[in-house]
Amino acid sequence: MTALAEATAEQVKALSSATDMLVELERTISSLQAARDGVLAIGSRLALQVADGHEHPDFGELAARTVASEMAAALRVSDRTVQARMADAVWRVERFPLVWAAQGSGRISATHARAICDAAEHLEDPTDRDAYSAEMVAFAESESPNRVSRHGRRVAERFQPRSIDERHADAREKRSVWVKDVGDGMTQLGLLGPSALVHGVFERLTAMAKSVQSQESGSNSDSDSDSVQEQSIRAADSRTLNQIRADIALDLLLSGAPAGHDTPDGLLAAITASVSVTVPVTSLMGRGTAPAELNGRTPMDLATARRLAGAASGWDRILTHPITGALLAVDRYRPSSELKRHLRARDQRCRFPTCGHPATHSDIDHHHDAALGGTTTENNLGHLCRRHHVLKHHSSWQVEPLGDGVYAWTSPTGRTYIDKPPPQNTVTFTEDDSSPPF
Repeated sequence: MTALAEATAEQVKALSSATDMLVELERTISSLQAARDGVLAIGSRLALQVADGHEHPDFGELAARTVASEMAAALRVSDRTVQARMADAVWRVERFPLVWAAQGSGRISATHARAICDAAEHLEDPTDRDAYSAEMVAFAESESPNRVSRHGRRVAERFQPRSIDERHADAREKRSVWVKDVGDGMTQLGLLGPSALVHGVFERLTAMAKSVQSQESGSNSDSDSDSVQEQSIRAADSRTLNQIRADIALDLLLSGAPAGHDTPDGLLAAITASVSVTVPVTSLMGRGTAPAELNGRTPMDLATARRLAGAASGWDRILTHPITGALLAVDRYRPSSELKRHLRARDQRCRFPTCGHPATHSDIDHHHDAALGGTTTENNLGHLCRRHHVLKHHSSWQVEPLGDGVYAWTSPTGRTYIDKPPPQNTVTFTEDDSSPPF
């Protein structure tokens, strides 16, 4: 039995009407939020006009504070909050007018608009920002904010006047570690560093934490041979994945080893990080400047990508259509599980509409059940995160392959949503060497 399978026609119709109403409400809310940004931007411009030509250097700040205080008193909120909103509104309205207009007309939400603007915050040329905005607004009209954010970073790279290598060299100078007390005896530890290394750290912590969890779930605590130490470890490991990650990170930083959170067999230290890097082959060969990407989401410098490629035990070569960019095939110099690699390279993320969960942490699903004759081929397979894998099998949602990795999802109320695979770079390789890349 699936969810909504027993629903009456009236109940399905009511759900459809509620969904239509929600969509219209969200469009109205987004339009009103854009209008609010416009009013806040007007307030900021008024402050600039008042301060224009005044000799005292701090008069501009005082004028902005005065305007913010007027609005804040009327709204019964902090003037600091209003002044921050004014600055944010001016930034979006003046630097990204096409995005603001699209939000105002209800074409995209405020969250979509924020994702588009944030991904291109470093673009300084107004013409480049407008070209970027036009492309991203069209993309955002049919995608979720998390996908917009990821795609926006990729598109913004095309308009950057400086290469990713040049900007990365400058950005590396800002690497740092900091602490922030948050109360209740807790403190945050922050780390800013090269993406490949930081993602590698996180992936290794995740693998270690999952190893601890699997040790717990597979243990037999009733065994007479269990030592007191092993039983105490198992008793403590009812923690969440995030909690175990944090505990292991502190162990490693304080003692250089997983220490008290290691498995009884002491295997955590042997776990190494695995990250996926995609890079156009021309860039890898030094004949192009298109940036590499880390785990399909974060641009990274080509110098690091080339080092990782040189140390990688194998590459996945992704062949794409020269015009459309659609994925055509994946092969490997040392073949193993070719179909899985092909699907991971094609999908990059869960294939349910709006979901951005990475393919590396998702299930490979037969769209047409294998038990009912579905084939184990590229056209019948796709990545679904566990949440949407369960939804697909235990609700009235249906998916139909349309070819070339495109899927049509039909909701319980009959709406159809098209999900296309993300655009591709050209070469993917996996770095799982235990030696540091630098």
